[in-house]
Amino acid sequence: MKRLARKTPIHIFIAALFLLFCATHASAQQRPLITEDVDIIPPGTMRIEAGIDFYQNAKFPLSGLTGDLTRVGVIGVNIGLSPNVEVQVDGVAQNFLSINSMSVPSPIPLTVPLGANSTNDTGDFTLSTKIKFRNETARGPSLGFRFGVQLPNSNQKRGIGSNQTNAYGMILAGKKFGRQFDNQQRRVNLFGNLGIAILGTTDPYIQNDVLLYGFGGIVRLNRQINFAGEINGRANTRRNGAPLGTESISEARLGVQVRASGLRFDFAGIAGLTDFSPRSGVTFGVTYDTPPVFVPVK
Repeated sequence: MKRLARKTPIHIFIAALFLLFCATHASAQQRPLITEDVDIIPPGTMRIEAGIDFYQNAKFPLSGLTGDLTRVGVIGVNIGLSPNVEVQVDGVAQNFLSINSMSVPSPIPLTVPLGANSTNDTGDFTLSTKIKFRNETARGPSLGFRFGVQLPNSNQKRGIGSNQTNAYGMILAGKKFGRQFDNQQRRVNLFGNLGIAILGTTDPYIQNDVLLYGFGGIVRLNRQINFAGEINGRANTRRNGAPLGTESISEARLGVQVRASGLRFDFAGIAGLTDFSPRSGVTFGVTYDTPPVFVPVK
């Protein structure tokens, strides 16, 4: 895995995460984080998420493009099938890249004209299933497993997506800390992911197995406001370098969740931690948890 390109963002993040440990409760809620919590949404309900991401100096080694990336319609739909099973669909409706630089020649054939200022493309969507194996105990964490497949919805010739079918599986763990206060649970909710992804490459006979990791925490400050932070990424496991498009990437996120009018709004700042990660970014979003809409599986 490559060394961190800058140390200041990670030092700030660790200091903020330390404050999370000293605070009180966080309920299991996802956006603006991408590290997966173990907890399952109530059976028969749906969680609908939508957001917008802005990244500065995003890098696409497969196409040789760099620039500022805007992701519009960052969509997630989670469905609680049973007390321990949840299915998920997530992806990006449209990516827009304002091009800062372009490799000549490009590593792969592109339909983006030489000297173009921008390009856009549909994002790849992922289908996932999350299974909770056990609830946490007084001393032990909750445990689960998440697996899924990323579909090749993008067009690699437009320079943003890889148009590859990728599969992954990861172990989930979580633990809540704190004490009850004012007739409600006020706890720190910490959770982590560790797994493997099988990434396709432009060579049909080569794949890259990368290590997936994530560690996040959510703190409930009061009934309306939560703080959230994480470090999440993937690490190339090849000693002789990663195939194009499968390099090590990692980022830190630190933000807030605010409940209002039956919705949960979120905002987070993003700092890239590796050479192939975007330099920085922000994300905005909203989440709606529906009442029961169907009879769950028993």
